[in-house]
Amino acid sequence: MYRDHNCGELNIKNVGEEVILAGWIQRIRNLGAMKFIDLRDQFGITQIVVSDNEEIQKQADGLVTEAVIQVTGIVVERSSKNSKIPTGEIEIDAKKIVVLGKCKSTLPFEVNSEKADINLVKEDLRLEYRFLDLRNEKLHNTILLRSQVLKTLRDKMVELGFSEIQTPILANSSPEGARDYLVPSRLHPGEFYALPQAPQQFKQLLMVSGFDKYFQIAPCFRDEDPRADRAPGEFYQLDFEMSFAEQEDVFKVLEEIFISTFRKHTTWEVSDDPFIRIPYREAMEKYGIDKPDLRNPLIIQDATETFKNTEFNAFKDKTIKIIVVPNGAEQGRKFFDNMSEFAVNELGAKGLAWTKFETEDQVTGGIAKFITDDISDELKAKFGAKANDAIFFIADEFETAQKLAGQVRIELGNRLDLLEKNVYRFCLIVDFPMYELSDEGKIDFNHNPFSMPQGGMEALTTKDPLDILAYQFDVVCNGYEMASGAVRNHDIDIMKKAFEIAGYSEQEVETRFGALYKAFQYGTPPHAGAAPGIDRMIMLIADSQNIREVIAFPKNKKARDVLMGAPSNVTKEQLDDVHISIKE
Repeated sequence: MYRDHNCGELNIKNVGEEVILAGWIQRIRNLGAMKFIDLRDQFGITQIVVSDNEEIQKQADGLVTEAVIQVTGIVVERSSKNSKIPTGEIEIDAKKIVVLGKCKSTLPFEVNSEKADINLVKEDLRLEYRFLDLRNEKLHNTILLRSQVLKTLRDKMVELGFSEIQTPILANSSPEGARDYLVPSRLHPGEFYALPQAPQQFKQLLMVSGFDKYFQIAPCFRDEDPRADRAPGEFYQLDFEMSFAEQEDVFKVLEEIFISTFRKHTTWEVSDDPFIRIPYREAMEKYGIDKPDLRNPLIIQDATETFKNTEFNAFKDKTIKIIVVPNGAEQGRKFFDNMSEFAVNELGAKGLAWTKFETEDQVTGGIAKFITDDISDELKAKFGAKANDAIFFIADEFETAQKLAGQVRIELGNRLDLLEKNVYRFCLIVDFPMYELSDEGKIDFNHNPFSMPQGGMEALTTKDPLDILAYQFDVVCNGYEMASGAVRNHDIDIMKKAFEIAGYSEQEVETRFGALYKAFQYGTPPHAGAAPGIDRMIMLIADSQNIREVIAFPKNKKARDVLMGAPSNVTKEQLDDVHISIKE
């Protein structure tokens, strides 16, 4: 036996017992005749005393922090107790020490000592030595939290009547909105598998197969650029689908999942159900983004009509968005200049106009000379401006003005510390457009190509495609997209028409989505589902600012695995096996 107790369970009741512990050396304090060793494992820390016994001192010579040792000794009561740890009333009088795992005397960075601050270590160095990085108590506990959350999610889905079913990893290429990871086939020269961006088609086929409710903790693969809230390459989602379900049925499951999971694993306030429903266009109008942070009290308003006769050239023939900031007039000139610099340098805006209501009738600063009495009255009556408020103005083409105002709102909320503390504010963004214009001006799917259009075939045949809404929705929390879902298109004729509008011929639909095309002709139940993102969920629960902190072995900012050395070159023989040549 390597151990008969862990390092977090011994207490005063164990005094006098002979025990065997094993773990990592966190700290060594050498007091001459005696040494004190803090021994750590996943469960806690126990203090080891090495007495002036010559034999045991010899065994302890040469020990270094982070080495793995086994200690046999007697539990004794500590004379100087430590109330900060569960084992703080006792220590182990060592009788035998065996080194189980040697460690270099110099570490790449401090792990768990008083000097350890992983935030000061370069991220690539931490990832290169991730096995050391994961010994850090906070990071280690976050990964254990991830395990606990996954168990909670699985238990909840089973409780709700869902069956866990795995779907293939080697799949076909599908237009999910990102680049595929392609896997060349050895047996079929020139043909490729694709790693699934999501199990979308498979879960729909499970509904056609007669399974009532499916779920899985699904790995998904998308060749996207990394961001602080998005892991590059791969991520996990709680994928689920329900037969004979409408949008409201999915909402109830999502609310149950998020509320129960967050309340179990955090002490912060969590939104009650039902979550606030915000149509996509309203979200863009009020928040300038489709994942609004409702902890931020600021709202974007449209003042285009108010300034239609303005003498201010920068506002002429433009969409004017305004943000009224309560008590914003208290800020000094430097604050306004810094916000203007942010808008121009960080967002690419042409400028950021502003003014202050020093009193109810006195407008000063910024563009005050263009705020006529009529405009001032309307700003107060229509937009709620009052004494001591500041107003920021964004003038541009409609969609650009919306998006710029959304980013300015976020920045104002952060710089002025306006966000509610210790709360999770959930909402549902609903009524997404079915289609959008691509950069080339082509009609394309806005969200998920397998969603049901609101109004069905009639909408597809009678409406402007850009006016068609879909039964698509997102769950948003504190400014992060937490889940996407939809009522699925289960009608073969509606499916063909929906793809035809996006430029796909029936032959292309049959070729690219042959399984669904075929299955939809053999009795398909109405079905709907969603997929909460697990990595992002745990990031919020752990109150982490970086998604890489909740993943055991993440890629770096350049989508490289610096620990395992991936991606890497392969041999010519490996390439020949899969019929691939490298283009120089």
